[in-house]
Amino acid sequence: MRFLRAPNQAHRLRAIRKLYRWARCNDAPQTRGLRLLRTWLSPEQRAQFDALGYFDVIGGVSGRRYRIYPGVSANIHEIGEDGAPKMGWCFAPNGGLVPGDVMLAQKVALETSECAALAVANRFPAMPPRFGTRYVSAFLDRRSSPAASPGCPKATRSLF
Repeated sequence: MRFLRAPNQAHRLRAIRKLYRWARCNDAPQTRGLRLLRTWLSPEQRAQFDALGYFDVIGGVSGRRYRIYPGVSANIHEIGEDGAPKMGWCFAPNGGLVPGDVMLAQKVALETSECAALAVANRFPAMPPRFGTRYVSAFLDRRSSPAASPGCPKATRSLF
């Protein structure tokens, strides 16, 4: 322990601790997930995500606009022409993924296979999102049949 008292060694130890903290924070799964998500967002989506905390996606088949909020479930709202939420959608890939990875999977699914994504999704009444809290499961409409978008063929119940 004598080396810790030497002044020239103390600053090295502080520098190593600082480097370790930086690496630990920047290599956390949540950080890596958000970093990957940001690389897949378009410049407009990235700017919207940075400014507002969510981003919009245009459905690949119907052309509808969906807003993806941070989270892993009940975080997608279909946006009407007036800009207000019309319907909530809940679907996610299997597995315990971090929010950034889930949001990326939802973005890709809506842009490339919107019909299949909505076929497996649960609908819920659109409500303004409340950050920091979770949606109550009673709002999920699990009893309704999956709704397909106009122009979508009947899809199977498997997406991921």
